[in-house]
Parts: sequence; structure tokens; C-alpha cells
Amino acid sequence: MSAGGGGGRGKRRLSGMNEINVTPLIDVMLVLLVIFMVTAPLLTTGVQVDLPKVKSATMQADDSKLLIIVTADEHVYLGKDEITEAVEEKLRTNARLAEEKEVFVQADENVKYGVVLRVMAAARAAGVEKLGMVTDPLVVK
Repeated sequence: MSAGGGGGRGKRRLSGMNEINVTPLIDVMLVLLVIFMVTAPLLTTGVQVDLPKVKSATMQADDSKLLIIVTADEHVYLGKDEITEAVEEKLRTNARLAEEKEVFVQADENVKYGVVLRVMAAARAAGVEKLGMVTDPLVVK
């Protein structure tokens, strides 16, 4: 008998892997890297505006939504309060806006585009994450 107590069977052979095969892990990581490289530019957020179509469904007026109104003479209102002189400051200090982070902009069709953009930029600077545009649907006869 041998000293190892193996019953004379000879050398013991270790059965098991001494090294981990990392090739499948690298393959998966490369595929994920390519996926993230392709989708990352699509994830950047900005001010999104869906332009109105010729025909649109009428959205029911909902008084529970926070509304910024821009009039033709470039006066800006938050609900019924005029905030023309300090738009960004009033939006930044509005508690409801800070909580909901959602606002709708309703601008007169004759107001300058730059005025609407300044209001939208002020809303974004105040922490608004969802910005909607309110329009009057065209009446189709």
C-alpha cells in the first residue's frame, strides 16, 4: 500500500479547472459597449416640442396643470399672476413647479419666437423636466 492511502492505484489526478475562461465575458462586454455607444447620443435630453398637425384631437382643459401664458404684447403670466419682469426668478421660487417639475406653455400665435424660447429656457433653468406646448386645434369642416 502506498503512503497516501490510495490503495495502490497510482498518482491522483486533480479534476477541476485551474483557470477561468474569460472569453465569453469579454464578448458580452464588447457587445454591451457597442450598444451603449450607439444609444448614448439618443439619450441626451433637450427641449422637446411636438409641432401641431393639421388635424388634432381636442385636449380637455385641465385646470390642475401649471400654465405659463405668453401674450401677443409679450407679457408673461404664471397662471393668473403676471411674471413678465422676473420670469426665471418667479419660476425658480414657485413651490408647485419645484414639486411637479412640469409646466405647459401657451403662447399667442403672433408673439415673437425668441420670447417663447426665453420663457422655455427660464423654465428649464428653474428645474422643469417636462415642458408641454398648448395649441388651439384647427377646426376642420
